[in-house]
Amino acid sequence: MLRLSKKADYALIAMKHLALRGDRGSSSAREIAGLYDIPIELMAKVLQRLVRRGLLVSQQGTRGGYHLSRAPIQISVADVIQAIEGPVTVTACSTDEGQCEQFSKCNVRDPLFRVRERILAALGECTIAELAADPPSPAPARPAVLHTHL
Repeated sequence: MLRLSKKADYALIAMKHLALRGDRGSSSAREIAGLYDIPIELMAKVLQRLVRRGLLVSQQGTRGGYHLSRAPIQISVADVIQAIEGPVTVTACSTDEGQCEQFSKCNVRDPLFRVRERILAALGECTIAELAADPPSPAPARPAVLHTHL
């Protein structure tokens, strides 16, 4: 099963949030964590990793916080996922060091490598700008409360 980690989910949430802020200033880790009910410590670690990978810029001080290092259209979903999780892999042999006992006789290694390349291409085509353009999900409907007067 292909599945993103919570850290990658949180990174994408933060990147979309910052893209939507645009030129209206930076956001702090505390602000982002509070808006999306994410533990502050985990959000801070995710944001720091995105800074180290060059996707965010961090500013200290009272007006400090985080903002995108470049335009949202120039940052792909693949960039964010790989900054958090490392190289995208489909099987153990998807990386240079991941050889298994079946490596020399495997008849699906090359087709699965092509699947990995397609996944990376799709993730590379989707940008943070595209995520930010997607309208927010509506809040879950609350059951109607009936008031009766006796």
